[in-house]
Amino acid sequence: MSSFESLNLAPALVRATADLGWAKPTPIQLDAVPPARDGRDVLACAQTGSGKTGGFLLPVLHRLLASNKKATRALILTPTRELAAQVHADFVALAKHTTLRGAAIFGGVGMGPQESAFRHKVDVIIATPGRLLDHLSQPGKYVDFSALEILVLDEADRMLDMGFLPAIKQVLRQIPAQRQTLFFSATLPAPIVELSKQMLKDPARLNVERVAKPAAGIEQAVWPVKEALKPDLFLALLKANVIGNVICFTRTKHRTNRLAEILTKAGVPNARIHGNRSQAQRTEALASFKDGKIRVLVATDIVARGIDVEALEHVLNFDVPHMPEDYIHRVGRTARAEATGEAFTLVSPEEETDLKQIEKAIHKKLPRRTLEGFNYNHVPVERFEVPLADRIAAIRARKKEERERAKAKLERKAQQPAQGRKTEDGRSASRSQPSRSGGQPTGGSTSAAPGGAKKRRRRRGGSGRGPYSGS
Repeated sequence: MSSFESLNLAPALVRATADLGWAKPTPIQLDAVPPARDGRDVLACAQTGSGKTGGFLLPVLHRLLASNKKATRALILTPTRELAAQVHADFVALAKHTTLRGAAIFGGVGMGPQESAFRHKVDVIIATPGRLLDHLSQPGKYVDFSALEILVLDEADRMLDMGFLPAIKQVLRQIPAQRQTLFFSATLPAPIVELSKQMLKDPARLNVERVAKPAAGIEQAVWPVKEALKPDLFLALLKANVIGNVICFTRTKHRTNRLAEILTKAGVPNARIHGNRSQAQRTEALASFKDGKIRVLVATDIVARGIDVEALEHVLNFDVPHMPEDYIHRVGRTARAEATGEAFTLVSPEEETDLKQIEKAIHKKLPRRTLEGFNYNHVPVERFEVPLADRIAAIRARKKEERERAKAKLERKAQQPAQGRKTEDGRSASRSQPSRSGGQPTGGSTSAAPGGAKKRRRRRGGSGRGPYSGS
């Protein structure tokens, strides 16, 4: 049986894999580590949940340990904040017995601590392309990649889907041409193949002919149901414990919000993640799910890649994804690193066409299931998805109320100066009259100015910036 010792890695890294409970290398780790460890470029087609993060982190850290330089020597680009944070967490775990330092650089949080990481020249930068370009464009010119030795592109196809190709090309122009490049992608569409040709020199090609499909340990099934009854069937599956802890994928942000509302009303602990949620909200939701505080994480495809949850029992496609590749990445959240899990999909009659495309892509007819005792013909109490026209009308009504409140506030403010002048005139008049005790002006307003000044100073005081959790 192969072991991490057999990969000829630095002892500190082998020790870290043991601490993590990694019993043996996964196939992609066995294939990718040796050439990457020896300095070759790598082009790897690696499916979600295959252990590919270890496949590039282990050789990168091994090579960095070979010399001791105070410089940023490795750059890892990822498509999403969540994936950057996950890769950084894996970096921290694998580098725990070394002196190597790294930082996660992504949007939604302050740039100050990230700038500090660049100025301190941490060994490894793990970044999303957009935020990295933000730092590169700052006037201080504190980003120094002159000593960069290794570039890693993780989930390259997803970066292409998200429109990051121009950003990646901008980054390439600002790093040394002489470097090692590791290129990992779940799929290899034509633009990705062309980009790899531009970036790689005589690469080790791993699994490039592989057809993308879910991991072998995933048990997949389909639950046919009317569109209007999807929330009720989901709740019934949860109540019957057919589904345990689950990441539930929806098509849109609105549907994510609506499903979270329904789950909350039903008393099911849940959280939601989508593009309109702040980074703090997204981080808290994911942490609560990983810690077992909530049972359901409702999300758009923003977490279809890069989220690693130990012992995740289920993934549920509340909506059938339009692209087979998205289906593969969604269900890949379970059965990670050769574990097992279940992936269910709720399919309405209108979604059968998309389902057939998925089955064609994975070369498998998915079994159909029904829940005993569930009334598939009942009429739901309320509509799940509020029509767009109604949502627009509600937004307009809310904005109208906000405008009216703002107008009323301005009117109140306009009245206050006149009242203030009248009061001041009254005080002036009283001060102009001599006091009975000694002819001095009366009035006790002299102590108000210092107190007011103190209040103004307190208001002007800046708020502190919290620490950046990813560095």
